[in-house]
Amino acid sequence: MSKPILIGITGGTGSGKSTVARAIHRCLPKKNITVIEQDSYYKDQSHMTFEDRIKTNYDHPLAFDTLLLIEHLNNLLEGKPINKPIYDFESHTRKTETELVEPKDIIILEGIMLLDEPTLRSMLDIKIFVDTDADVRIIRRIVRDINHRGRDLNSIINQYLTTVRPAHLQFVEPNKKYADIIIPEGGDNKVAIDIMVTKIQDIINNRKS
Repeated sequence: MSKPILIGITGGTGSGKSTVARAIHRCLPKKNITVIEQDSYYKDQSHMTFEDRIKTNYDHPLAFDTLLLIEHLNNLLEGKPINKPIYDFESHTRKTETELVEPKDIIILEGIMLLDEPTLRSMLDIKIFVDTDADVRIIRRIVRDINHRGRDLNSIINQYLTTVRPAHLQFVEPNKKYADIIIPEGGDNKVAIDIMVTKIQDIINNRKS
């Protein structure tokens, strides 16, 4: 097996980066591609009380176990399987179980802080930034956090104003300059997704030949 191609898909919260990653994944043979979510690598907080866990700034680079993520990516790039953590967003810590991930030709890494950390950034063969207006992103975040993460509206708005928006302006938006490709409007940009699928398919086909 040749060294996998590592593709980073990043952008602000609610930008549609997960939608882009899933769309690309759906269009390609599952034997050739896998998706890793940076959100799975939030630090384990099982040693903390629930009250202390909810005070954590989850939109800061220090919230992530980046060393473990880099270690796991290196293992996949070397053709070794990993046990990916599973994060529980209602209890604000990792689950005890993990998910086995096998190495594939194409690895998509999706998350908000991919371009902020130099080591992680340098590992990416293709860097994609999903660029979506802030009003659209906050609406999407509200819907997601209420429907899938057990949050209420007041806590979402408070978190957005106190940590999410400042972190976006400090750690996410400035790093757009490192992107190889900028996709406006996320998952709604069918043309950009089709171009990426074609590019990745070419990589897979070239390896076969």
